[in-house]
Amino acid sequence: MPEPRRASKFQKKTRAGMKKRKPRDKFFIKKSCRFCADKVEKIDHKDIVKLKRFVTEKGKILPGRVTGNCAKHQRSVAIAVKRARYIALLPFAGE
Repeated sequence: MPEPRRASKFQKKTRAGMKKRKPRDKFFIKKSCRFCADKVEKIDHKDIVKLKRFVTEKGKILPGRVTGNCAKHQRSVAIAVKRARYIALLPFAGE
């Protein structure tokens, strides 16, 4: 008796059997970290104009894959946003 076929990475299981799925045609462009490009040592929690770029309208901190920040600077952005919220420079929740 033959072995059952298994779905690979690009295949999707359907009722009729195995259907081959196309790999994605669109490629993403790697975003570069703004802070690494500007050689910023420390991110200031009092600089609201910069920090507003990394917060949504609802008040959530945007992830690094969206903003393009490296892990080191994304952590410091998160800390700076939380400090700015604590001293009421940024709101905890949006409108």
